[in-house]
Amino acid sequence: MDTKYFRMEKYKMEKITPKQRAYLKGLAMTIDPILQLGKSSLTPENTKAISEALEARELIKINVLQNCADDPKEIAQVVAERTRSQVVQVIGKKIVLYKEAKDEKKRKIELPVAKKAKKN
Repeated sequence: MDTKYFRMEKYKMEKITPKQRAYLKGLAMTIDPILQLGKSSLTPENTKAISEALEARELIKINVLQNCADDPKEIAQVVAERTRSQVVQVIGKKIVLYKEAKDEKKRKIELPVAKKAKKN
């Protein structure tokens, strides 16, 4: 995968819990892929489109076509780093990404609250 177009930045992001991930997987079953990655794999234009879609929808599904030579799991990790989103799941050639909207008014998905561990 060609990464010369982007500089990778380290950033701090809250990890989603397994319960939240399961909730997002359930939501993702009902949505259709909104973007297809093909022979050119991940381009700056694709990354920008994914970032804009995440800001508008929070949860998106991406279809990786058969003529794409890159591994979908690798693509998912790179996209997540570049868009500052989180990989919910990768099944076959489908990638599901989640990114909480910056503006609280635009948030459409309410994640289940993580429970704290009990102390005896």
